[in-house]
Amino acid sequence: MLFALVVLLCALAACSGEKEQAGTSGAARPVPVTVAQAIQQSVPVEISAVGSVESIASVAVKAQVGGLITQQFIQDGQEVRAGDRLFLIDPRPFVLAVDQAEAKIERDQALLREAEKNLERTTRLKESGAIAQDAYDRSQAAAQTLRGTIKINQAERNRAKLDLEYANLRAPLSGRVGSVLVHQGNVIKANDDRALVTIRQMQPIYVSFAVPEKHLPAILARMDEGPVTVVALAEGHDHGESGVLAALDNTVDTSTGTLRIKAIFENAEHTLWPGQFVRVNLVLGQHQGVVVPTQAVQEGLRGPYLYVARPDQTVEVRELRVHSVLGRETVVDAGVLDKELVVTEGQLRLSPGAAVAVKETADSRDKQAPV
Repeated sequence: MLFALVVLLCALAACSGEKEQAGTSGAARPVPVTVAQAIQQSVPVEISAVGSVESIASVAVKAQVGGLITQQFIQDGQEVRAGDRLFLIDPRPFVLAVDQAEAKIERDQALLREAEKNLERTTRLKESGAIAQDAYDRSQAAAQTLRGTIKINQAERNRAKLDLEYANLRAPLSGRVGSVLVHQGNVIKANDDRALVTIRQMQPIYVSFAVPEKHLPAILARMDEGPVTVVALAEGHDHGESGVLAALDNTVDTSTGTLRIKAIFENAEHTLWPGQFVRVNLVLGQHQGVVVPTQAVQEGLRGPYLYVARPDQTVEVRELRVHSVLGRETVVDAGVLDKELVVTEGQLRLSPGAAVAVKETADSRDKQAPV
């Protein structure tokens, strides 16, 4: 009887220990999360688009005189300045043409001097009645003809000098040379359809892009206030080029409902390249809001929300009114306050009021996306 009582007491004690252990293991453990601090700050109000880079000026260089290319002063991809020599066409035929025209002028000037002396004599003889009128007329016509001939020869000389100048092909603008299509030793024709080389202006440079027509009133209002900043980011670059809005097209494209815009950039480092596609942000102004990391924002049935870590190591769900998403940052107008801690990692295991263990804190400003 005593033995049975002892066994019963041991069994009850064992059951009590198992229940206590089960209760301890079933308690909710804190969820490890990473948080970042929300920051209230002024952020740019932007219109984003994809644009293409265009040269302000592009020239296909063609020869205005024909002949043998005796010298080539440029190579593929070379930078040139306006007035730099590109090619030299054999100048000897043009030098000879100049010399020939000048020789004709000298000859006709000598003949003119003689004709004018003869005209003076015939004038005196006509006045004295020693010669007939037709003799005087012939003398006068001879002098006048020579004056006209000299003018023709002077024009020929000027044309020959111009051809000699054209034999030195020079860059019409500053820019970058493309592929050189003819080389020293080639014979070229005057005004041939084939260009010798194409030069594209690199700085300043245009970026062309289109925006929805709904933004037109805001853009026009911003233009009335002063220069409108445009930022272009090329692929592979961490920082964008800053330029200004240069021109709006005079009509909206009815097929797309967009308006074509051009912005001009100094492009001092040649970051922007003709034909390149770039990300464009047109800055319309500044907006005061609370900035949080985009990865903190979740999408629910009622819209965007996030978790805020409270001082008691629990979380609270906040519904958000989002102003804009700027890459890795989201600008919020309502739902979170300045300096509150928002959960950026570990949200999938959370529920309202859940206990959390903060394993890392990151300032949301360190998450800023490159512009």
